Amino acid sequence: MTEQADAISTSIDDPYLWLEDVTGDEALTWVRSHNEPTVETLSSSNRFRDMEASALAILDTDDRIPFVRRRGEFLYNFWRDAANPRGLWRRTTLESYVTDAPEWEIILDIDELARTEDENWVWSGATVLRPEYERALVSLSRGGADASVIREFDIPSRQWITDGFTLPENKSNVRWIDRDTVYVGTDFGEQPDGVGSLTDSGYPRVAKRWSRGAPLEDAITVFAGEKSDVSVHATYDDTPGFERHFVSRSTDFFNSLLFELRDGEPELVDVPTDAHAGVRMNWLLVMTRSEWEVAGTTHAPGTLLAFDYDDYRAGGREAAVLFIPDAHTSLVDYAYTRSHLIIVTLHDVHTRVEVRELGSWEVVDFPGLPDLATVSVLDTDPDESDEVFWMAASFTDPPSLLHSDGTSPRVIKRSPTFFDSESVIAEQYFATSEDGTQIPYFVIRRRDVTTGPTLLYGYGGFENSLTPNYLSISGKNWIERGGTYVIANIRGGGEYGPSWHTQAQKAGRHLVYEDFAAVAGALVDSGLTTPEQLGAQGGSNGGLLMGVMLTRYPELFGALVCQVPLIDMKRYHLLLAGASWVAEYGDPDDPEQWEFMQPFSPYQNIDADASYPPILVTTSTRDDRVHPGHARKLVARLEETGHEVMYYENIEGGHGGAADNKQAAFKTALAFEFLWRKLAPES
Repeated sequence: MTEQADAISTSIDDPYLWLEDVTGDEALTWVRSHNEPTVETLSSSNRFRDMEASALAILDTDDRIPFVRRRGEFLYNFWRDAANPRGLWRRTTLESYVTDAPEWEIILDIDELARTEDENWVWSGATVLRPEYERALVSLSRGGADASVIREFDIPSRQWITDGFTLPENKSNVRWIDRDTVYVGTDFGEQPDGVGSLTDSGYPRVAKRWSRGAPLEDAITVFAGEKSDVSVHATYDDTPGFERHFVSRSTDFFNSLLFELRDGEPELVDVPTDAHAGVRMNWLLVMTRSEWEVAGTTHAPGTLLAFDYDDYRAGGREAAVLFIPDAHTSLVDYAYTRSHLIIVTLHDVHTRVEVRELGSWEVVDFPGLPDLATVSVLDTDPDESDEVFWMAASFTDPPSLLHSDGTSPRVIKRSPTFFDSESVIAEQYFATSEDGTQIPYFVIRRRDVTTGPTLLYGYGGFENSLTPNYLSISGKNWIERGGTYVIANIRGGGEYGPSWHTQAQKAGRHLVYEDFAAVAGALVDSGLTTPEQLGAQGGSNGGLLMGVMLTRYPELFGALVCQVPLIDMKRYHLLLAGASWVAEYGDPDDPEQWEFMQPFSPYQNIDADASYPPILVTTSTRDDRVHPGHARKLVARLEETGHEVMYYENIEGGHGGAADNKQAAFKTALAFEFLWRKLAPES
């Protein structure tokens, strides 16, 4: 056992703590010994090879839409395919982009960079300096982890700035102020206040102003949060005529404080800490997450309000109400153009779009967006124009990219169809949860399939909504082969606004699992499937969902796929970014909170005498968000107690589980092969 593993507290009665040593020799030997039989068993069939090949073809096809983001006169895209598995950062013009064969100008070849530097680089994004768009702060991770290396890049010359802004591997944040100055948060070491520069969650606690040519240790502190916070960010708003500096301090995952830096001093923007608030030009927009009484009016959670920012700073509280939720409708997102505010809402998990004129807030007629599709705003350029790039998709219709510039949107790109959508139907139903709440779920199946193997997918956390989107790989490898695919819109998500989530936090967490179990029961009661043919799948928070289904509702399922999961809720807050999720799950060190958490901590509830469905557990060694020890320890405990379990850990991949398309195709094929074998063994 390594020193790192030996340093882990042994005060807890847990024989598998050594599996939390991510890269320890003993732990990795255990990983390899579990990977080998899983890969040998599941990858041996022709069906697996067909599914892997079809998934890779979908991910690599040149016919898919190259989604873009405008930066000045160019549209930028990051692209992976079979010839470029690590990817190309490239750009083109709008005139070229709308053609069938755009002419792309390659800016940075990550495959070539990885070969030249002998590093396992995975692209993590780039922050480009406005308005010239000549310098970029490029983030590269090793193997797909959240932690990344940041390096300055000159776009016109395609060269790294050797003496430019660079940061070693860390969970850093960095934002341009001007060509020679940035705001940076990283691991600066111990600070003058005697506390380290990172929070308990592993993110920056301190924001500094860093000037070109100065050593990092000479960067000037502009704000410091508390060690118990999640993170601190400093940003510069370069909107012409409204240039401002802001700092945000996330005190937990759902509460934050927003400050404007005025003459170097932070001035609090006095809005509810759980609200989503942002300033643009002379407007302050606030989306409430709990009831808020302001100027004698109480606004419901999920209301969108607009204030005059300068008046608000002076104490005024007169608001324009831009959106009011109801029992069926919630706010998803909003975006600015030069003249308009675009408001995207969900009505029973179907999107609607409303456009308002800035300032007057009058509704503007905006025809041309497709009905019965999930519509989202991909990009706008509000300082320059009313241009919008939109995406529209449904369960059976592949994505379309639409473009508008103050006029009705027109389709400029279409993704190919990857399965026979004409033969597939998508329907919405509602299940009744234990407390009587109606829980929506979507059933997607071939028209000729009325019963049989069914895969139920869920998440249920962090206000993350599951909306209708094209099921390219699932459609090809599950639905087209005769399986039924189901998506459950359980509480914990945001499908019906903030309250759909907040009622399922902490002590209300049981509602998430009751909702999912209710949908599983409804699928069986309707005759669509049987418990033996019903599988379920989820990752991350959804992986915790799978762990709870295994230990509390095993009779409902014939197989489970549990990916990059949280499992040991007694120790989750001590591992990697886990401390940042205490606001979601609770604090296990508080006996009163552990009392409601313990029944839903899978690791503590594995029972040797129970009858569990077979389960496939997958994770990534390079996941530095949800610790791979959760998955490892679940498997070890299940093996100890005599239950059927298979395991696969990708050495690369980060929290997404895959560092490139080939790894992603392999991972998805493993899951589908496992499910087909367990739910339809005769197929």
